Amino acid sequence: MGDEEFADYIASRLAGLRGVAAVSLGGSRASGTSQLDSDWDFAVYYRGRFDPDDLSALGWPGEVSAIGGWGGGVFNGGAWLRVEGRPVDVHYRDLDDVGHRIAEAREGRFSVERLMFHLAGIPTYVVVAELALHRVLRGSLPRPDYPEKLRITASQRWSADARLTLGYARGGHAARGHVTETAGLIATAAAQAAHGVLAERGEWITNEKELLDRAGLPSVDAVVSGLAADPKRLTSAVDAAERVLGLSPSAHENGRGLA
Repeated sequence: MGDEEFADYIASRLAGLRGVAAVSLGGSRASGTSQLDSDWDFAVYYRGRFDPDDLSALGWPGEVSAIGGWGGGVFNGGAWLRVEGRPVDVHYRDLDDVGHRIAEAREGRFSVERLMFHLAGIPTYVVVAELALHRVLRGSLPRPDYPEKLRITASQRWSADARLTLGYARGGHAARGHVTETAGLIATAAAQAAHGVLAERGEWITNEKELLDRAGLPSVDAVVSGLAADPKRLTSAVDAAERVLGLSPSAHENGRGLA
């Protein structure tokens, strides 16, 4: 079964589930950057009631979560499956929640939620980004532009978070010779700063896999390589990260009082 045929097959089965109004394909398969071993990311958009048991009844092996089974918030549940030997992820998307996220993004409002495998967490406007970047296979979905208000608030918020993160890295860990903690906070600040760069450009992104490259910040790799448990060297690394990430330190963000 070829890729197009496979995508059409999955979309047809998902679209037939009760309550599903639309099905989209996301990730590298939608952007045309997939590799042979890339997984398949689908989203089911439903209105009202959606029962994950209906998804389980399709008979595809894997794990199917309940609504809210992934902790609630933006990622309120989904499934990890194997279909015809291929890895398939299915995300649940409540259209009422999607409409709310679109309205919030237009007003420049969002929050950041903790999500496994994401250094900086996930902005709630990722739901809107998915609409802009995904390929709709069944039904119809809006394709929003990047709101001007969100461009301003998101770039400011992410940049401020990155500065604060580095401030804490300097005073809370580098000064004590904590290598792992300092490296982790530099990496987190890099992801935050990269989100800020893309927001300022008005560019959507849905995960951190290409975040630093997209933002033009991969040189931060050189900052975290070769760190040693020496306070002076670690503090110099934090200073270097500020320069590489284009962040300006300020007196109230130097980590004092945060330890």
